[in-house]
Amino acid sequence: MGNRLSKIATRTGDDGSTGLGDGTRVKKSTLRVHAMGEIDETNTALGVLLAESLPESLRVRLTRIQNHLFDLGGEVCIPGHAAMTVGHVAFLDEALTQENADLPPLKEFILPGGTRAAAACHAARVACRRAERSLVALSDTEAVSVEALQYLNRLSDLLFVEARVLNRAAGHPEPQWRRETFP
Repeated sequence: MGNRLSKIATRTGDDGSTGLGDGTRVKKSTLRVHAMGEIDETNTALGVLLAESLPESLRVRLTRIQNHLFDLGGEVCIPGHAAMTVGHVAFLDEALTQENADLPPLKEFILPGGTRAAAACHAARVACRRAERSLVALSDTEAVSVEALQYLNRLSDLLFVEARVLNRAAGHPEPQWRRETFP
């Protein structure tokens, strides 16, 4: 692969536009650009999570997911391009089955938090949900692959489960919601 970027400060976006992967220029305020940015934010949140001490199997899985998110960003960046497949979604489904196997059933709502790694996992989950909402909004006006939508939905579920797994592995009780009653 040759150099993809010869310089970073191109100044071509100074007018509020950006280039898509097919060469067209669009306003940075478009739904497509929002979705691309929020997919990037999700990927970045995973990078923050990967800066924590994690089990090697999770580190490998999250690194693979980061690459998947880059594929997804490319799909969204090029109108009409498909990069996500049923295999991407199946990868997350398999991980969900595996990670859920040893977790106790939920009896209460879980609050985001616990260990630093679990809290970072919850932050990545929230970024993923925001990216999913942006992609759904884009799908209201333009074609978006079913697999792209499914991928983000499954990923947010997996990140919730991984936060639970991380707290459990650290021996940290899951922070649970407690209803407060006021007189």
